[in-house]
Parts: sequence; C-alpha cells; structure tokens
Amino acid sequence: MQRKKIYNPNSNETLTDRKVFGGNPHGILNFTKAKYVWALKLWDIMEANTWFPKEVDTTDDVRDYNFNLTSAEKRMYDLVWSQLISMDSFQTNNLADNINPYITAPEINAILSRQAYEEANHSKSYAVMVEAICDNTDMIYEMEKHDEMLKRKNDYISSVYEELAGEVTEDKLLLAMVANQILEGIYFYSGFTAIYALARAGKMLGSAQMIRFIQRDEITHLLLFQNMINSVRKERPELFNETNVAKIYEMFQKAGDLEIEWGKYITQNQIMGFTDDIIEEYIHYLVDQRLSAIGLNKKYNAKHPIKWVDDFSKFNDQKSNFFESKVTNYSKGSLSFDDF
Repeated sequence: MQRKKIYNPNSNETLTDRKVFGGNPHGILNFTKAKYVWALKLWDIMEANTWFPKEVDTTDDVRDYNFNLTSAEKRMYDLVWSQLISMDSFQTNNLADNINPYITAPEINAILSRQAYEEANHSKSYAVMVEAICDNTDMIYEMEKHDEMLKRKNDYISSVYEELAGEVTEDKLLLAMVANQILEGIYFYSGFTAIYALARAGKMLGSAQMIRFIQRDEITHLLLFQNMINSVRKERPELFNETNVAKIYEMFQKAGDLEIEWGKYITQNQIMGFTDDIIEEYIHYLVDQRLSAIGLNKKYNAKHPIKWVDDFSKFNDQKSNFFESKVTNYSKGSLSFDDF
C-alpha cells in the first residue's frame, strides 16, 4: 500500500467511491459532505467533551497518597500511571505515523487527528497527576527499566505497532485497526478499574475524576475503530477471510491473557473489590463485548462481575442509542464527588 497524497487535484473520486483505505482522495476536507456520517457524529461529541487536566483538583489525593494508601495501594497506583503513560505515548505516535497516512476518507483523517490530540492531552494529565502526587516522578516515567512485567507488556503492545513500520498491506492495516480497538477497549481497563477501586474506598477521588475524563475520551476512540472495522467489513468482506479472522481471535486471546496477568500483578489480590477472580471475569467480559461489536462470536460468554465500575465512569445517567449500540451520552461540565 502507498501512503495517500496530501493533495491530489487529478482525483475523480466521488463520495460513493470513497473508502476507509485504498481510495483516491482529492485531499480536501469538506465537513459538509461525508460518506461516513458516524465520523462527523463522533467529531461533534469529542469536540463537546473537550477538557483540560487543570480542571481536576488533586489536593486531597496528595494527602491520601502520603497518609491513607496502604503500601500495596501505593505500589498499584504508581504502576497504573506508568502503564497508562506508556500506552498513550504509543498511541499518539501510532495514529499519526502508522494509521492516518493510509486512511483515504478525509472525515476519518480528521477524527484520527482529533484522537491523537486527545491522547497527548491524556499524557499531559498523567504528568499533572504524577508531578503533584507521587514520590518519584522519574521512576514512574522510567518504570519499565526497573519492572520486568511492565517492560514485557509494553514490548508486546509496541511490537504489534512496529509491524506496520515496514511494508504496509491491506491485511496488516485491518489487523492494526483491531489492535487499536484492543488498546482502547481492553488494555486501559485494569488501570482504570484499579483507580476506581481506590475511589470506591473513599481514596484518590481526584485521580478517579481524571480517569473519568480520560475514559470518556477512550469510549469515543473505541467507537471510532469499531466503526472503521465494520465499514471495512462492508467494503472489503474478502479481508475477513479465515486466516485474518483466526489472527483477530488470537490477538484478542493474547490481549485478554496479558491484561489479566497485568491486573493481577498490580493488585496482588490486595485491593478490596478487585480480586484476581474478578479481574479475570471482567477482562473476559470486555473481550466478548469487543468481539461482538465487530461482528465476531464471543469467546467466553462472561458476565459483568463489577457493575459498580460503570457507575464510577458515568458523568450522568442520560442514555442514547449510538451506532446501533447503547453508549452513555456524556455531557461536558464540571464534576463533583456527588457523581460517584
């Protein structure tokens, strides 16, 4: 595959001809004409959800970190930020360097650029939290040099993206989309839930508030790649052949196993409400949900074991049907701890 041209005035591509990838775009972004209307809907939601890390008050979290967290909770807290820092750093570069250059629908190019900004904003939020709360900022940013489990997880996730650094094919680009869905829909969730578990115990409420902002963004990112994959399925059904589908299931199997291992490692079965058994069931549940969302069969038929997590992640209770699935319609606004 070739990277798309930035400007291609000789293109005769019509709106009907437009494709997620493999098209021949003109290079002009026209928000009034789009084939993928879901991308415009997502843009509006992401724009309305704009937030800044300084909106979150970390004052009480400093006290909790220094006086109220157990040693196990403090260890988990530091590891969570180290892993989230890594993943959002990977994703900011991956979207700009590996994915967007090969996407040939302007409205999807635009929303991928928006996502890249949001991933960088998440990195800024982690910096705010780490600098304000944690004992050793440098250690958290360089944790993978000292923690073998974190290094192993980071090595695996980054290796999937590195595969696109060479020759890009249509099969590899499809699998890269799946890898992004896995990142947004599975790899973040042990970290998110660990912070919510602390908040459920009345600790680190500012950190949980920051995670709610971040998770709200990640839901739109998950929907972005979910819809990209489903659009490709309609345009190029031959890419969902037996070989590629088997690889997709293998990717989800590996991702689930890795996230379960990570979740158990950071909690060491010492975090109230987030035991080893719950972690395993919850990640299996997430794998099933993500597979179903792209038209594949569930692997585990797992049930949601910790529905209180969903309550912690909500900004309000307003619901709407979005992209033929139920997604919380978050409204932008200031938060209070009463929302928990």
